[in-house]
Amino acid sequence: MKIVENKKIYLKDFILLNEAWIEKYFEIEEIDKTLAKNPYFIIENGGYIFSMIEREDIIGVCALINHNDGIYELARMAVSEKYQGKGYGSLLIETCMNKLKNINAKKVYLVSNTKLKRAIFLYKKYGFHTTHIGQHPMYKRANIEMERYIH
Repeated sequence: MKIVENKKIYLKDFILLNEAWIEKYFEIEEIDKTLAKNPYFIIENGGYIFSMIEREDIIGVCALINHNDGIYELARMAVSEKYQGKGYGSLLIETCMNKLKNINAKKVYLVSNTKLKRAIFLYKKYGFHTTHIGQHPMYKRANIEMERYIH
């Protein structure tokens, strides 16, 4: 298993894995459709897309979206259903945290939904704390915002 960073060849998988979990629990929103048209936008704006690969199989993906001034958003984290429950989500978060430390980021935040209990548990395990409960202005599906400082 390996995790690669910012490889264009895996951008389609990045979109497909994310659409799979979104459609399972919620609905695809306009912001999702916009990102699907150009996921490389994340990288072009100083962010990172990580792809976890086993042979030629995509296990999971996630992104760090640059919001300037050392603030990043942990976003679009998805693990293929057949690989869930095996610690791959933890490896993706650890990869993101290491990247954030290496680039001297100040803070990382995320938005999620409280019905995604395993995801919320994972975020808390890695030091994220809740900063807002309630409807998020950008995503209809989001009802929780969490953050953690890097250093």
